[in-house]
Amino acid sequence: MSAFKVSVIGGGSFGTVIANITAENGHDVGFWMRSESQAQELNRLHENTQYLPDYRLNERIHATSDMAEAVKDSRLIFVAVPSSSFRQVVSDMVPHIPEDVILVSTTKGIEAGSFAMMSQILNQEAPRARVGVLSGPNLALEIAKKDLAGTVIASPEEDVREIVKSALKSKYFRVYANNDMFGVELGGSLKNIYAIIAGIAAALGMGHNTNSMLVTRALTEMARFGKELGADPMTFLGLAGVGDLVVTCSTPLSRNYRIGLALGKGTPVEKAVAELGQVAEGVNTVKLVREKAQELGVYMPLANGLYKIIYENDSLDNIISSLMLSEQALDVEFAANEDKVLD
Repeated sequence: MSAFKVSVIGGGSFGTVIANITAENGHDVGFWMRSESQAQELNRLHENTQYLPDYRLNERIHATSDMAEAVKDSRLIFVAVPSSSFRQVVSDMVPHIPEDVILVSTTKGIEAGSFAMMSQILNQEAPRARVGVLSGPNLALEIAKKDLAGTVIASPEEDVREIVKSALKSKYFRVYANNDMFGVELGGSLKNIYAIIAGIAAALGMGHNTNSMLVTRALTEMARFGKELGADPMTFLGLAGVGDLVVTCSTPLSRNYRIGLALGKGTPVEKAVAELGQVAEGVNTVKLVREKAQELGVYMPLANGLYKIIYENDSLDNIISSLMLSEQALDVEFAANEDKVLD
């Protein structure tokens, strides 16, 4: 496939690696950053000193704080901004985008108030655009080091999936396809909750057995919730589900895991978020998911336990108790009957 203009909206760590991979594949990249001074610095140094210092960027990347300039003539646009500002940024972008553009969200979050996924916001704000979602176990620092990694492009349109796969093809970054866009996106959002819990458990001195139990019970909880909302529960067994869950529950490279470590050491959540200096989506996501689970009657003891810790100052020890609540002794629920859980 011949080269074309690609845009990346959002100057964080993941947006930076996506911009660089596409540029290395021969595409000119318009890279929108909020700060004009940071954009000028990036163009001068070919480095994002704030988020990925010492990561040399391809000279095909042109950073700008001018949205119209960033997206002009673009065929493919990746939107990599926090969920809290996602709709506003997309709204600002839409007047400047070509009619046949492909919009791909890389944001792993849920909009407060509407419980909208980012793909739904893209469809609402840009109804003529074709939409996809990119999600998976994608720690930006490791991708920058060219460690082997995989991701998932999800879209109901095969053409969208193929164009994104072509733009991101790499010897070290493998792109898989899925047509369950909602399930892929939900998996990427939900795992942030359990990464915080894993960080708390680690700070409390829990070991690998506990982490393994947490990950598998979290996966069941994610699939149970996703199925209720209309996602294919089998999607959670892929890279964007269990793959992303495992990595974010296992390493301090995960922002949400670091929030959990801080909480587990007694740091108030507001201070932990401030010290992180980056957005940790799980803090907001757990509140939204807990409210939706109660509305739908979905049994989610782990998410409920974390909510109580963050928003009701409940004891940290109760997050471990949440792992031991009385469920039916059924290990795998994916192919089981409807009556799976006993409260």
